[in-house]
Amino acid sequence: MPGLGAILTAIVTPFDDDLRVDEDAFVALLEHVCAHGSDGVVACGSTGEATTLTDAEHLRVVELAVRHAPEGKAVVAGAGSNDTRHATHLTERVTELGVDAVLSVTPYYVRPNRRGMIAHFGEVARATDKPVILYNIPSRTATDMPNDLLAELAQIERIDYVKQANNASLAPVEGLGVFAGNDETLAPTLAMGGEGGICVASHIVGEQMQRMVAEPDRREEIDRSLRPLYAAMGVTTNPIPVKAALEMLGHRVGGLRLPLVEASEEERREVRAALERHGLLGARA
Repeated sequence: MPGLGAILTAIVTPFDDDLRVDEDAFVALLEHVCAHGSDGVVACGSTGEATTLTDAEHLRVVELAVRHAPEGKAVVAGAGSNDTRHATHLTERVTELGVDAVLSVTPYYVRPNRRGMIAHFGEVARATDKPVILYNIPSRTATDMPNDLLAELAQIERIDYVKQANNASLAPVEGLGVFAGNDETLAPTLAMGGEGGICVASHIVGEQMQRMVAEPDRREEIDRSLRPLYAAMGVTTNPIPVKAALEMLGHRVGGLRLPLVEASEEERREVRAALERHGLLGARA
């Protein structure tokens, strides 16, 4: 099974002034992150505001990613839902569009039990011939997948990876490649032999995050230097801070769809201060 790469950017979805998907801005940002350290992108995940996209918008963004990703760069599509029928439908459609893998989140809000999770992800896996990346993020879904359940799910054909966003559970899982689900766990994920990370800060420091892969002897040093940026990207709900940072750096990403709102002045000050401390704004002046 070919790998997907180590640094995958969970790419934001740019909007225009009327909060419609800005297709040109999306393609420009896709090309930018792929040229600056990313091995590929995850389109229409949490950072891409997938929950506020219609299915038509969702599939169009994935289509743009597949069409415009540079050669050799992976495209993973978010295709999760708390409704198994909807998740399998999206999985089938993004597979038809030619993605390299599918990211499927734990069904949120409904809080399925263990048997329900196994049945749900079994249906998702049967809907594609691509690798499936499970997405464990209990802070958003209210349901955790413990590592023994992940190992059981790994026995289902095509379930090959997990994006682990429960930091307390970060550990190797038999049968699954592990991606860090939070930027601050990229270094320990690499250290334990994981695949890499599905990252947010890689929008702005992708080359430095890629160096953590290529230069393991300097990994801890690079990680320490990036932690203030990681913190700034978490000053409020993702993707609010990263959209603010990208706008400050000259990228056209637009606003956010309700119930997400744009960064407050205080939040913008924190983001700007982190960018300035890291020399990013000064480098562009």
